[in-house]
Amino acid sequence: SLLQLKLWNKYRVSNIPSLIFIDASTGKVVCRNGLLVIRDDPEGLEFPWGPKPFSEVVAGPLLRNNGQTLDSSALEGSHVGVYFSAHWCPPCRSLTRVLVESYRKIKESGQKFEILFVSADRSEDSFKQYFSEMPWVAVPYADEARRSRLNRLYGIQGIPTLIVLDSKGDVITRQGRVEVLNDVECREFPWHPKPVLELTDSNAVQLNEGPCLVLFVDSEDDGESEAAKQLIQPIAEKIIAKYKAKEEEA
Repeated sequence: SLLQLKLWNKYRVSNIPSLIFIDASTGKVVCRNGLLVIRDDPEGLEFPWGPKPFSEVVAGPLLRNNGQTLDSSALEGSHVGVYFSAHWCPPCRSLTRVLVESYRKIKESGQKFEILFVSADRSEDSFKQYFSEMPWVAVPYADEARRSRLNRLYGIQGIPTLIVLDSKGDVITRQGRVEVLNDVECREFPWHPKPVLELTDSNAVQLNEGPCLVLFVDSEDDGESEAAKQLIQPIAEKIIAKYKAKEEEA
C-alpha cells in the first residue's frame, strides 16, 4: 500500500528484517539498528536505547598496529573518520588503499584527523592481517560489545562505511566513502555535504538514501550545467536549512 511505501522511504529501509525505534512524542528516530539492540541488550537494561555521544560509546583502550595501546580520549579535538570495514569484502580493501593515502595527505596538511577502524572481520587473525596495512587506530577485535555499540550508534547497514565526525563528535557526513573516492586530493576535507552534486558513478549510491531531485542537462554545453546549478542551488539550500532547523536528516 501507499502508506507502507511511504514508511519504507521515510526510514530508508534497504534490507529486512529492519527494526527502528521512534520517540512517539516527537516522531524522531531514537535508534535505527533495533535488531542489534535487542541482540546486545535482551534484558532491556539500556532502554530507551537513545543515541549516546560518540565519546561515551567509544570509551576505552584503542590499538595501533604495532601493538601499542592508547586511550580513546586521545581522539578528542580531532576530526574522526569511523571506518567500518573487513578484509573479506573486496570494496573495503580497495577503499582502504585510497584511504591510507587520503589520511597521509590530510595529516601532512597539518589538520587534526584520526581514523578509527571498527572491524567486521570474521576472526582475530584476519583482523590483524588487515589492520597491519592501516596507519590509524582500531577498537580491539576482542571487544565485540564496543564494536557492536558503534555499529548501533550509526545504524550501519553495509560495509565499507566511513562516517566523518567533527572535533565535538557530531556527524559531518555518513558518505565518507563517496567523498574520499571523489576527492582524492582531499581539497574538500572534512567534506561537509553539498546541497547540489554532479551525479557520478561513485556518488550515485546516495540516490538510495532518500528523495532526490535529478536534473538532466546537455553536458556538451558547460554554460548550461552551470546555469542549471545556479537554478537549483537556492532550492536545495532552503530544503536543507528547513530539515536542519527540525534537526532531521534531509
